[in-house]
Amino acid sequence: MLLNQGSPLSIANGATPDINPLATQQSKLHYSSPDGGYSITGADAAEVINAWNQYVDGYANTIPQPSQLDLNGTTPSRYLDNLPE
Repeated sequence: MLLNQGSPLSIANGATPDINPLATQQSKLHYSSPDGGYSITGADAAEVINAWNQYVDGYANTIPQPSQLDLNGTTPSRYLDNLPE
């Protein structure tokens, strides 16, 4: 019935949906590169945003922002650790 009549609850009406471009090994979302990649430093943002826009799952998804906590294995310095003299 789903394949013949479709459903408003199914994006692909029972067919296998397209693969999310950011869920493949070629994705730069969590790519480990010398500059850290998108999820760490925001590098390759244009490519990641382009792949994000290609994925249609029926929801208005927002792209995740790069990490502010771990920058390629180092923690950003804190003000309390560098107080003025």
